[in-house]
Amino acid sequence: MSLFSSAEFWIALSQIILINIVLSGDNAVVIAMASRSLPPAQQKKAILFGSVGAIVLRVVLTFFAVYLLTLPYLKLVGAALLFWIGIGLLQQEDEETGLEGHAGLAAAIKTIVLADLVMSLDNVVGVAAAAKGNVPLLVFGLVISIPLIIFGSTLILKLMDRFPIIIVLGAALLGWVAGEMAISDPAIAGWVADRHALHTMVPAFGALLVVAVGKWMSSRREQRREELQATKKQPAV
Repeated sequence: MSLFSSAEFWIALSQIILINIVLSGDNAVVIAMASRSLPPAQQKKAILFGSVGAIVLRVVLTFFAVYLLTLPYLKLVGAALLFWIGIGLLQQEDEETGLEGHAGLAAAIKTIVLADLVMSLDNVVGVAAAAKGNVPLLVFGLVISIPLIIFGSTLILKLMDRFPIIIVLGAALLGWVAGEMAISDPAIAGWVADRHALHTMVPAFGALLVVAVGKWMSSRREQRREELQATKKQPAV
């Protein structure tokens, strides 16, 4: 009881929750985008299981966060992975509707967990700092954050149905985050620090590149699909 009656506990807990609310906006976008093509019932499962899995991995990652973020090139790899996830989420794959429900659900959960793991490299540092080494406080704060992330994902998912442009903006957001992550890698952070323009140019370029590549790949896929359909309609000689 002494733990819960301490003012320091509640202040630190509030800080952890606030950090997760502020830093999980992009994660909520990923969750919503990854589950948007699933049936409504499976959307709820993907959001729930994906969020819980992501939080569990975030708890584990937090214990190693300070050390991991000092490793050179790790953020560059993570940025490349996040960039590719953004392109993949932008694809409008009509064939997904023909997939077996379980396969689609498993793929969505996998994407959610993987993307959150990559994007949380920076987030967990703030959470770990707020917890000040208090493991129960850390776990408690992250668990409380689960419904907040789920609610945000559900809200964004509903908005996507009404405003498809949000899907493009979400992909651009992932490209922006990937750019920010890349220039903060310890291997190049010192070089980037003296070039202030890169702090805006690289994330902006990442956002534009994700959308451009994603749209190009989507149009190529659609073109190949139309060519295949045209070939099937040609009468046999």
